[in-house]
Amino acid sequence: MRHRIFEDGGEEDLVFVMGWGNRWTHENVSWLIGQLTEAGYRVHAFELPTNVADFRADWLEPVAEYVVDLDGYQLLGHSAGALVGQALDGAENHVYLSPWWGFGDGYPEPLLSAVARLPTAFPFLPVWGMNREALGERASDHQLATAPAWTSPAFVREIRRAQAELLLIDHDAVVFCSLTDPLIDLGAIGERVPAEHVVLYDGGHELFSAPRREAYVDPLLEALADGADAVEERSAAPA
Repeated sequence: MRHRIFEDGGEEDLVFVMGWGNRWTHENVSWLIGQLTEAGYRVHAFELPTNVADFRADWLEPVAEYVVDLDGYQLLGHSAGALVGQALDGAENHVYLSPWWGFGDGYPEPLLSAVARLPTAFPFLPVWGMNREALGERASDHQLATAPAWTSPAFVREIRRAQAELLLIDHDAVVFCSLTDPLIDLGAIGERVPAEHVVLYDGGHELFSAPRREAYVDPLLEALADGADAVEERSAAPA
């Protein structure tokens, strides 16, 4: 797993577990990291390996062992990063972008179940649905060209297992998501996070690839600083 610190002189630690296939060299990811460092955060960014045979060993444990040495931090997890983030200890506030707590409707359960039973970690399954329409209109050509093209039955099996074993989501966690996101199960969010702690945006799977992403910078920073209280205060404010 690759890890990098952005703005080592930042005043406060923020752990950013990126989504599946995200890289900090992608323009939209770099834009988001820039917003975080400009806000004074020392950003500890993690790139997840795109094919895993063991969710805990390959994804969760490297991040969990790292955050033990931090004296408090804010947590930001996008997509698969939110699947990792919900199992981490020590965060003061938890903010999740399009959490991948369940597969979207485009991935039929019978197909996922059949694929997961195949006893191999070899990536021969084609990845579908990871296009600009699904991710967001600001997804760059570079991002689309470097997106994972293949995955394995072991990967599908481990993701489904991790989704089935989700812990109780922190009571003041905040989720940013889009109702038109085709890649995740929105119902899995609704089952775990109160509606008043969910911020909806127009776009696809990636807030940082949404057409009006700048409009959500302040709400995101407020949620990282103050948790769900910030979202409730915005909702209660007069129009």
